[in-house]
Amino acid sequence: MKALKVNHDSAHLILEGKRSSTWRINDDKDLHVNDVVMLIDQVDPIDPSSWKELGKVQIIQILEKQLGQLTQSDIGPEEAMTSLKDRLTLYRSYYGPQVRAETPVKIVFFAAQKPLTDNISQEGKTPPITYKLFTDGGSRGNPGPSACGYVLFDMSDKVIDQDGLFLGVTTNNQAEYQSLKLGLEVALKRGVQVVHCYMDSMLVINQMKGIYKVKNQDLIPLNIAVHNLVKKFTEVVFTFVPREHNRRADEMVNKILDAQAPETNKNHSQ
Repeated sequence: MKALKVNHDSAHLILEGKRSSTWRINDDKDLHVNDVVMLIDQVDPIDPSSWKELGKVQIIQILEKQLGQLTQSDIGPEEAMTSLKDRLTLYRSYYGPQVRAETPVKIVFFAAQKPLTDNISQEGKTPPITYKLFTDGGSRGNPGPSACGYVLFDMSDKVIDQDGLFLGVTTNNQAEYQSLKLGLEVALKRGVQVVHCYMDSMLVINQMKGIYKVKNQDLIPLNIAVHNLVKKFTEVVFTFVPREHNRRADEMVNKILDAQAPETNKNHSQ
């Protein structure tokens, strides 16, 4: 049977009935309308042993169009159309800098043959405590006065906790790691089992996923410390988001820096 793979965040939205399509770039799969395929949740994209079958879906429409020409009517009312800049940032994080407005994108729309949740037995199980964690770190000077901040949300987007720390003089990347470490420590203390981590640092995200090697000696102990924290959760998923989607954590960083170093008020954390 043919398979249709989706990232872990999309899988959650599909199971909740909030999404019924997937966007593909450089897709050469032989998919056709009316095909019945197995939907696969790529829990960890680089670890196939973590992938889960969600159930069978039937393809009901395939739309191919340039990324920059998509409109709200193309994707339907269930998904909000983001700006072209956001789309380019997101898909370049997955496919590389070669993605442009002219790049063809294939949107595959599908319908479940039966409720996908029927394939996930919850009998006798308590759903894991699942939160979303947005973190950010910034340095005015790089290195210079630095701070980190986090915002912890439940899955209905209610703010559960938010805070940050002044770090003294560090680099921007050190501050980014410190924000992730602090946020995960808070989530762990609250008994959270599954965490979806969102950051606008592509470096940290890809290093945590193992896509980039950690070459900077100052970042190695921070990377190890975060990995040790990750092992204490049932599941941790790392996702890159554009900076404008990480405003709450960014505001926390700048608030702390403004309070600690008033003379830099006119600047912004990097």
